[in-house]
Amino acid sequence: MSGMRSVERPVQRDGMISKKLSDAINYQINREIYSAYLYYSMASYFDATGLIGCAAWMKSQFQEEMLHAAKMYDYLYERGSRVVMLPIEAPRTLWISPLEAFEQTLAHEKAVTELINNLVSLAKSEGDAEAEKFLAWYVKEQVEEEETAEDKVKRFNEAASDKAKIAKLDEELGQRKFHGKAIGM
Repeated sequence: MSGMRSVERPVQRDGMISKKLSDAINYQINREIYSAYLYYSMASYFDATGLIGCAAWMKSQFQEEMLHAAKMYDYLYERGSRVVMLPIEAPRTLWISPLEAFEQTLAHEKAVTELINNLVSLAKSEGDAEAEKFLAWYVKEQVEEEETAEDKVKRFNEAASDKAKIAKLDEELGQRKFHGKAIGM
């Protein structure tokens, strides 16, 4: 096998995950990657409009969503299942204001929370305690994601069309740093 190397897979810990739950987590991987794609699109919008801090914030959000997908990817393999990549639709590319972009962020995170909660319900119905334990981190993460998005919506609402307030908020958002393992960049 010249030029080929073997890839070690984690040892299956708890038996196979059900096909139904595996398919649902595969779909969630798709949704996490779509989330990353959406936030990268928002970063592009913010870069194009000169809101560099907002763009940096969205780029960190992109990295975080990719990390969420990667954790699910690894989890499926640990459970003896296979990851199947599904098509990812193109995200929106234009917003009328930073407020609208963050309003979409909040709406999107609420939709992701619903998907995660559905995964937890499925894991419970399948009697898969290990999956429930794994998904508990995502439940907590979604609480944080929604609170963060709600805060940005509130703050851009308060700034309204005041250019100085928007510039200050943009500068503040630019301070965000991604603290996870960099993926996809």
